[in-house]
Amino acid sequence: MAAFLSTRRDLALLVIGLLGLLTGLALLAMGRGGSADLVWSVGVVPILAALLVEIVRSLRNGDVGLDIVAALSMSAALVFDETLAAAVVAVMYSGGTYLESFAAGRARREMSALLSRVPRTATRYADGTLEDVSLDDIEPGDLLLVRRGDVAPVDGTVASGAALVDQSALTGEAMPIRLAQGHDVMSGAMNAGETFDLRAGRRAADSTYAGIVRLVEAAQKSKAPMARMADRYSLLFLAVTVALATAAWWFTGDPVRAVAVLVVATPCPLILAVPVALVAGLSRATHFGVLVKGAAPLEALAGIRTLILDKTGTLTDGQPRIVSTQSHGNLSGDDMLFLAAAMDQASKHPIAQAIVAVARDRGLVLPVPADVVETAGEGVAGTINGQAVLVGSPGFVAARTSGNVVNDVSRVSGDPGSVVVALGVDGVLAGHFVLADSLRSGTATLLAGLRKAGIQRIILATGDRRVVADAVSGTLGLDGVHADLTPDQKVSLVLSERSHGTVMMVGDGVNDAPALASADVGVAMGARGAAASVEAADVVLLVDRLDRLLSGIEVARGAHRIALQSVVAGLGLSVAGMVVAALGYITPVQGALLQEVIDIAVILNALRALRINPQVAGQTDLRQTADQDLRDGVSGTP
Repeated sequence: MAAFLSTRRDLALLVIGLLGLLTGLALLAMGRGGSADLVWSVGVVPILAALLVEIVRSLRNGDVGLDIVAALSMSAALVFDETLAAAVVAVMYSGGTYLESFAAGRARREMSALLSRVPRTATRYADGTLEDVSLDDIEPGDLLLVRRGDVAPVDGTVASGAALVDQSALTGEAMPIRLAQGHDVMSGAMNAGETFDLRAGRRAADSTYAGIVRLVEAAQKSKAPMARMADRYSLLFLAVTVALATAAWWFTGDPVRAVAVLVVATPCPLILAVPVALVAGLSRATHFGVLVKGAAPLEALAGIRTLILDKTGTLTDGQPRIVSTQSHGNLSGDDMLFLAAAMDQASKHPIAQAIVAVARDRGLVLPVPADVVETAGEGVAGTINGQAVLVGSPGFVAARTSGNVVNDVSRVSGDPGSVVVALGVDGVLAGHFVLADSLRSGTATLLAGLRKAGIQRIILATGDRRVVADAVSGTLGLDGVHADLTPDQKVSLVLSERSHGTVMMVGDGVNDAPALASADVGVAMGARGAAASVEAADVVLLVDRLDRLLSGIEVARGAHRIALQSVVAGLGLSVAGMVVAALGYITPVQGALLQEVIDIAVILNALRALRINPQVAGQTDLRQTADQDLRDGVSGTP
């Protein structure tokens, strides 16, 4: 809301300045010069007042910026009755301020969506009935009902039977886990199985998810603001301007020369060129599926030296996929997939749905299963085309078929982090599938490209188990692997890595949100990422493709380079104009017009950022696929 109000205020000041300038010119054309001077002065005063307030605020924070030069030029022009020059400077300044405000207004939305993942109410048992209560009313010891697809509202323990929960957003564990009665359940974990009872162990405010929210808020408040490119040149330019203006007045005794120097010196190449180039870069990055929330993150993105990657959903697909199939009888792999997928249509278990998805991707037409009986979290049994089919865990199939199924399957149980699904047909073990959360295609090539782009350190940070993290990262040549991390430990890792340079963190889960907020640049996988990570991040990848990260970096560096070129060229021309004005060859009005010409030149150069075309390994022209990727991202297609 504050950013929105700031943008509206800056737009209003720009409109006032433009109306004052144009109305005064119309009055001057009608021969009413006195009225024109008055209108110009009236148009300048609100802009000058807002500028002075901003200068005072900056000085209190210890910042000395280019706003002082603009204030000096407007004030001097009004004092020495150069009102037209003052009006031109006011319009130029307010225009640049509005552009910066417009870019900053896209930087971050309210944190309210972070809380949207957790329900506002919970279902509690009360005297043999169920009632909906506010989260704040839940007390330790209360018995709650958690339905399929619901999110655990508070930390607690499984109070009835067993629970199948998806904790991937909290811990990075890609596969749902089965929790027996009495086991702990974290708030924010989703019920992926049948309805279960939860015995509340903590109040909502003290639970895991609330702690993550507090971590994000604290990280955002403590995050140091990025220095604007303009501010890095402000002190030197201010000193040169004041010295030339003072020398012109001192040696000639003519204050108008000092006014002319100040007007020419109005730092519009910095005020205008930098935001124009960066806003153009923001637009260009979005074209390639990279949403950057403001000019400051875009600047920071251009200077990244350390990259920290989450595992599940970032480095990996985040969804279980079949990595191997083995038959223990006469069935082929396709026949096994046909029967297993047909039966799994009757189950909502994530593993079952993954098998169905593979079959449909291969174009298999699946019949409707009959006589279906599902054992929650274990497997499903039924009939397919007259054959008795079992699909589920090795133990589930072993209890219903002949032979030592568990031993047969254990010999080929797959890599760490994988899941084995057994298939039984007509009472006999037919084979098994191994599912795992695999590395994204082209990950090794992408990481090599990131190193060529200037990334010096690449680190894996995950809440998953060490054995799984090592198995996934073994061939990637990373500079560090950190596993079993809690959200606050991820924050500590981000802060410690700042000693090596600007840090970028990439993640997609709720547990990544605090680290994303703490990093110099936080990047969220927006296509399937949690709302918490999207809100906390500075950059959102709109499509589920990690190679867009390299595209975003190339666009950011191109926009930064163009902005720097515009600044150097614009300031060089401004200094030359200041020298000419000090020698008395330029009046204040002519100086303002000269500055306008310089502005147009640097803005046209800055707009070249709209034509930046990043080249990524394996793709000759991302423009050919960007539109389709954006459509895929919206529809959720992997």
